[in-house]
Amino acid sequence: MTAPDLTHNRFETLPDGPFPRLNALIEGIQPGKAPIVMSLGEPQHPFPDFVMETIAAHAKEFGKYPPISGTPDFRASVAAWLGRRYGLGPDVIGPKKPLDPELQILPVNGTREALFNIAFVATPLSKKGQRPAILMPNPFYQCYAAAALAAGAEPVYVAANRENGFMPDFASLPEELLARTSMIYFCSPANPQGAVASLDQLKDLIGLARRHGILLAIDECYAEIYDREKPAGALQAAIELSGTLDNVVVFHSLSKRSSLPGLRSGFIAGDRDFLVRFRNFRNIAAPQVPMPIMAASAAAWNDEAHVEENRARYRAKIDAAERILGNRFGFYRPAGGFFLWLDVGDGEAATRELWAKGGVKVLPGKYLSREDSIDGGGNPGAAYIRVALVESQTATEEALARMAEIL
Repeated sequence: MTAPDLTHNRFETLPDGPFPRLNALIEGIQPGKAPIVMSLGEPQHPFPDFVMETIAAHAKEFGKYPPISGTPDFRASVAAWLGRRYGLGPDVIGPKKPLDPELQILPVNGTREALFNIAFVATPLSKKGQRPAILMPNPFYQCYAAAALAAGAEPVYVAANRENGFMPDFASLPEELLARTSMIYFCSPANPQGAVASLDQLKDLIGLARRHGILLAIDECYAEIYDREKPAGALQAAIELSGTLDNVVVFHSLSKRSSLPGLRSGFIAGDRDFLVRFRNFRNIAAPQVPMPIMAASAAAWNDEAHVEENRARYRAKIDAAERILGNRFGFYRPAGGFFLWLDVGDGEAATRELWAKGGVKVLPGKYLSREDSIDGGGNPGAAYIRVALVESQTATEEALARMAEIL
């Protein structure tokens, strides 16, 4: 029997994971002080008590296979939240309306799973007789690139830097590239820069997608962690633009909003025709969300008090960062999310120094970016470090003080 040829792999160009690279960068370096981890964006705030109570009350339902479309209660709670959050009233949400909860809201096992799987359904074998392209910001969430490669598409990295307000300019790309693009990943609020797209920017992006037959996968997982103004949403923009959700799907999660990263619960909503096809794919290939988890998730989407408390904690830490760092390292208050994106000149060197002298672990921006942006401008994250403000207020202020002293 001839052995399979394993020398060629479509993932050969997949970027290395940022955290193994970070571990290799500081390997053998002893932390100068008691370690404080600011590299991983894992929320550490308390989550609401009712979550465990709800799971316990529905524990017997772990004995049932859950429906891929979710429970009516889950879909109703998500629809109600979308209505409150984005001003989508009863004229928008309901059977035969632009957003039908029965057909256009799906639970997912954390949004990373759905962000990956969506590429399989959105990407044809070819478009305009060529290999399809999937566009994404640079810096980017590594899942986007893995999804593009898995679906047989070409990942195209579009720089999001200070010059363009950390918002990738997809409209400036060559027409021949847009013509073969099957999907665009877009994140607002952006990870890591915290930039937020305006309603007009979202409308322009939706118009671009519709002109070229592109699906927009809008990652809005940080939408509830904001500084002063609520970020606009893509569903809201699409409805205002045309009264439909054509070409638009959005992703939301309880990981950041409710400090529940381990619950692995989120949802996807949007374009009717695409969501029907995506549901059929998920019914065969994707994991369901357990029914007790959906019950707890419905309760979380129905409650705003814990979200306001969570947001206030992050805002207090941003206040501390502004006070301690001042106008150094290109500091600015992120409009959304809980990361600082600091220009330190050389992100790798600063990361090593912070660990060696202060025991503060941050992530080099270079590890979230690629050198091969389509604009040819090099790695847009090389000068930066990403600092996750997820620890307690006390630990965060201590880490920021060490950073200010060392850098």
